[in-house]
Amino acid sequence: MNIDILVIAGYFILMIVISFAFKKMASSSTSDYFRGGGRMVWWMVGATAFMTQFSAWTFTGAAGKAFNDGFMVAAVFIANTIGYGVAYWWFAERFRQTRVDTPTEAIRNRFGNQNEQFFTWAIIPLSILNAGVMINALSIFVSAVFNLDMTITIWTTGLIVLVISLLSGAWGVVASDFVQTLIVAVISVACAVVALVEVGGPGRIITEFPSGFIMGPDMNYGVIILGSIVFFIAKQIQTINNMQDSYRFLNAKDSKTAEQAALMAMCLMAVGTLIWFIPPWASAILYPDAAQQFSNLGSKASDAVYLVFAERAMPAGTIGLLLAGLFAATMSTMDSALNRNSGIFVNSFWTPIICKGRETSEQSRLRVGQLVCIVNGLLVILIALLFSSLKEMSLFELMMTVSTLAQVPLLVPLFMGVIVKNTPKWAAWATVVFGMFVSWMCISYFTPQALGELLDIAFTKREMSELRTIITIAAHLLLTCGFFYATKFFYRPESFSAQEKQQVEKFFVDLETEFVSDDKQKEFDKLQSTKLGNITLMMGGALFLMCLIPNPLWGRVLFALCGLSVLFIGYLLKPKQANKKLAFNR
Repeated sequence: MNIDILVIAGYFILMIVISFAFKKMASSSTSDYFRGGGRMVWWMVGATAFMTQFSAWTFTGAAGKAFNDGFMVAAVFIANTIGYGVAYWWFAERFRQTRVDTPTEAIRNRFGNQNEQFFTWAIIPLSILNAGVMINALSIFVSAVFNLDMTITIWTTGLIVLVISLLSGAWGVVASDFVQTLIVAVISVACAVVALVEVGGPGRIITEFPSGFIMGPDMNYGVIILGSIVFFIAKQIQTINNMQDSYRFLNAKDSKTAEQAALMAMCLMAVGTLIWFIPPWASAILYPDAAQQFSNLGSKASDAVYLVFAERAMPAGTIGLLLAGLFAATMSTMDSALNRNSGIFVNSFWTPIICKGRETSEQSRLRVGQLVCIVNGLLVILIALLFSSLKEMSLFELMMTVSTLAQVPLLVPLFMGVIVKNTPKWAAWATVVFGMFVSWMCISYFTPQALGELLDIAFTKREMSELRTIITIAAHLLLTCGFFYATKFFYRPESFSAQEKQQVEKFFVDLETEFVSDDKQKEFDKLQSTKLGNITLMMGGALFLMCLIPNPLWGRVLFALCGLSVLFIGYLLKPKQANKKLAFNR
């Protein structure tokens, strides 16, 4: 346990180093602080796009579902892969071409000022809600490892994430996401390799998984499995490609970079889908009692199955790496949300509404953004405490309930509005209101129980859970998306002023106009490569030194290989003739 604590401490030191290394790059303007001035290279943007859809929930709630239900959980991540594929094909470069600093500015240009305010006060609470789910997921693991009370764990981990998020803006957030991607990759690949060796290969997972690998337990109808996959794909295409989540690609230095970043995220998600769940799948065969090891977690005990695998199968020090990976995943979700929320509040409310056009300095806006970051962070902690009290709902169900019932109505107009042009002023906010009504109908009337009565079928508990998600997504695709499209028939050009028409027209012209970086970009490319190259070399060296931990020979070799892999990446990143004074004294 002392070794694991040292590993976690080393991780936090690395995050602080990153924050200080990039702090000056975020201090000159709000654009630098909120989106890195739109000057980031493709591998940094690709890493933050990937980490946005990755969280501690992957190692906890999703791992628990993989342990219990088999292959089905992969549907979520297959859908993510396809979602990023669509971003690479069409959306990513166009989001960069909106030429704004925050998502709500793009919403204003497309839908007008009233919708900007509506979505400002819809996006911020929802992102706090989602971040609370992530912090709650992280606290499950940390409390299980250190045998701490969940409340203490949530406060401790939440405050650590908040403090690190405050040290720098988008530059620090995205740089830490890149390093965190490496940490997640290292722990995932190492655990997957050991799991395959221990279980005897992928064939045994498929043939000997309890209750069937594809269908899993309590599942009598293959059409439900197929429906879950199809509708998750439709949902994640919207979730990844909408104006709210465009902030990932707004960081890119140009249109081509945004496109390359989406391709990188797609490839990482595709490979990750194949390796993340091998340890929990193998554990269902090797350690069928894994869900009972942390019985103090109640109905969430199976969410700690990754920890059980690390304790029983991996060399000493792995639990520390696993927890570092969990912190990495949670930080990437929370610090991105805090940074985005700060930008939205400052640019879409503080400056235009509170200051009402008065001249304000960049430094004053930066201070307001940091204060908003603190308030948001504290609210995330309080939400996580609320979620921890919901003992009867599994983490997977909690995550799916929050994302499908609350998030989908908000995203429909932000996705459709990029495709459908001629809509009335009220189309966006009215679609969200209608979508919330659809969500309520799914809770009250369009239920699995009602479907079972209609078909005279007694669905199992698991089938009910899957159907609840399918019905909700299907209802929003048919009804909510249909509502937004139908508003075209109420479009009246004369209801828009000349300025409003020009603003919407410019939005769509910008979407199709390539953005090219300026002559100063080479300087920023060199800065990013040099700084992150050095930091990656530091992390690789620390990982290599873990081969000195008293372990069997294979464990030492495993850590040595992990360290050498990261060292090689650091070597590739560093410019061969870097200007050291420029890199470290900027």
